[in-house]
Amino acid sequence: MTERPLRFGLIGTGRIGRVHAASIAADPDSTLAWVCDPIVEGAHAVAERYGGTVTDRADELFASGEVDAVLVASPTPTHVELIERAVDGGIPVLCEKPIDLDIARVEALRPKIAASGVPVAFGFNRRFDPAFASARARVAAGEIGDLEQLAIISRDPAPPPAAYIAVSGGIFRDMTIHDFDMARFFVPDIVEVSAIGTTTFDAGAREHGDFDTAVTVLRAASGVIVTITNSRHSAVGYDQRIEAFGVDGMLQVANAGTSLVSLSTARAVEAKPPYEEFFLERYASAYAAELHEFIRLVRGEPSTSPTFDDGRAALILADAAQRAATEHIVVQVDLA
Repeated sequence: MTERPLRFGLIGTGRIGRVHAASIAADPDSTLAWVCDPIVEGAHAVAERYGGTVTDRADELFASGEVDAVLVASPTPTHVELIERAVDGGIPVLCEKPIDLDIARVEALRPKIAASGVPVAFGFNRRFDPAFASARARVAAGEIGDLEQLAIISRDPAPPPAAYIAVSGGIFRDMTIHDFDMARFFVPDIVEVSAIGTTTFDAGAREHGDFDTAVTVLRAASGVIVTITNSRHSAVGYDQRIEAFGVDGMLQVANAGTSLVSLSTARAVEAKPPYEEFFLERYASAYAAELHEFIRLVRGEPSTSPTFDDGRAALILADAAQRAATEHIVVQVDLA
């Protein structure tokens, strides 16, 4: 007998909320039942396109009895409260990163999550990118022998607005946190963090004491070294690459281009269009796969959804990188 689609409640209808709404509507195993946003016009716009009952109050959504799972895509300061509400109600929850900007609040919630038995997952969608997932599986299978170095390059096309930077928690908690999770996806036993950051070009970052350019080095207990290169701008488009180097060879994931067509003339050879413009295009398939993997988790099937502890570990690494870059020190970490 085929199971009915999971009824989702979506909280938050900003840019990432709309991405998730589209994924829920497109997956045959899910349906959008409720849409919540205190800016109710956004909720109405999403519901008109994808369905669902509209509310501006999360209390109403949780009390409805009409949701099988909740997807939290609201601002970061709301995450802990909404996760706790879902867990208290026995409702599985998929939440966008980060859990919170304050690790103390994360640690306080951790025992409840562990004891609840309620499925809780976090939105580290890059694990589900087909190319990254393939590279990681091939490393795990020993195709390049023992891993020695992992290089992650992640550059955004342009800086976010200064008002966003002011509440983002800084480049390491906002942007690099995805790369920290990807590092752990390949190399889980990280024990040491060093980082350097500069403010080279972005007035918004300078205004709010943030970095616009950063390099982080992670050392694993196994001896593997991970380097993460970040920038808030990239003239060539969204720059997302990985290189895994091992004793027997190397695996590389290149950028996704906007076209397979190249031009060769007397002036240039194999000239190609820019890379994908931003994360919405680059990771569209990853968001869809992330949602479906969470559905498997909710249904008690084998699932690789990132856990609460994955979200906690990424935030610990982000905090350590911020401290390392600010104080010019090497920071030891314990992710257990």
